[in-house]
Amino acid sequence: MTGKSASEAAAQEAWEEAGVHGTPTAEPLGFYGYDKLRPAGDALPCLVSVYPLRVTGLADRFPERKQRRRKWFDAAKAARKVAEPELRQMLDHLAAPQDALVLRAPVADGA
Repeated sequence: MTGKSASEAAAQEAWEEAGVHGTPTAEPLGFYGYDKLRPAGDALPCLVSVYPLRVTGLADRFPERKQRRRKWFDAAKAARKVAEPELRQMLDHLAAPQDALVLRAPVADGA
C-alpha cells in the first residue's frame, strides 16, 4: 500500500477484512507462502508477511463485513485450523507458554 510500511499495511488489512483496530509490531513474526486461486482457475503464488497486532477495538461495520465472518480462536486452535505449515508453526509458537519462548543463559554453579 502506497505510503504505508508493511506493518501498517497489515493493520489496514485487519481493519478491512475483520474490523479490527490495533497496533502492529514493527517486525514480522514470520512469512508463509500459498497459491491464490484466481477466477480464471490459475494460481498466483503469494508470499505473506505476518505481523502480530495488539487489538484495541472491534467494529461491527467494516469494508468486507458482507464477505467474511469474524471468529476468534486462541493461537493453538487457530494453528489446527490453518492449512499452511509455516503459518501453523507461527501460531504454535504464539501458543507456547511464555517461559518456553525465553532463551536463558546457563547459570553458574557458584563453585
